[in-house]
Amino acid sequence: MPDASTSAPLLQVENLDAFYGDFQALFGVSLEVNAGETVAIIGANGAGKSTLMCALTGLVGSSGETVRFNGVPISGRPAHQIVRAGLAMVPEGRKLFPSLSVEENLLIATNVRREGAWTLEKVYQMFPVLEERKRNAGTALSGGQQQMVAIGRALMSNPKLLLCDEISLGLAPIIIRDIYQAVPRIKEQGTTMVIVEQDINQALAVADRIYCMQEGRISLSGRPDELTRDQITAAYFGLERESA
Repeated sequence: MPDASTSAPLLQVENLDAFYGDFQALFGVSLEVNAGETVAIIGANGAGKSTLMCALTGLVGSSGETVRFNGVPISGRPAHQIVRAGLAMVPEGRKLFPSLSVEENLLIATNVRREGAWTLEKVYQMFPVLEERKRNAGTALSGGQQQMVAIGRALMSNPKLLLCDEISLGLAPIIIRDIYQAVPRIKEQGTTMVIVEQDINQALAVADRIYCMQEGRISLSGRPDELTRDQITAAYFGLERESA
């Protein structure tokens, strides 16, 4: 992992606000992701995690230079330009194309035309069941298999940074285990990751650093081995810690 003191962050967010119409969803969010890291963003339902992911990928508007990716301001850019710059997202709910087969859902990401290590063969090596069902409609698969397609589709764009929004939501524990076993293989290919999770234990198991969100704000950040469970619980639920 690069030394953050000697290299600029791959992703830098400073004082990011986000709105849905007149409703403010994010309040001054600041965070950094260094190349090679896996960063987890945790928080309860409604904490603002998915809104943050949408703001980073151009699906929710932001202004000025609040978001910089690979040293370049991307605030205000359309989503297709952001993914071509190397930032891709696995969206909450998977959002596969129902009219396309598994393989077609994967190949559509190659329209981004980015060079990189990820190919159809490598996605199939990581998730063999997808090759077995490559001719099936993507939405005809089980929820876990659809999540594998969504992850593979994002990887086929060969991103520098992969955002994974609630990839374990609604899945059985054994399927969650299989999906998270892919995280080290993704990192081995040089892909930096941000994983959004409600499951604290799952996030702590894979993350180099974590950010906790509560009511649209960052409530805690640090390395898992530097934070106590009481600190994390208080930041997650917005509890006041008793003073000593």
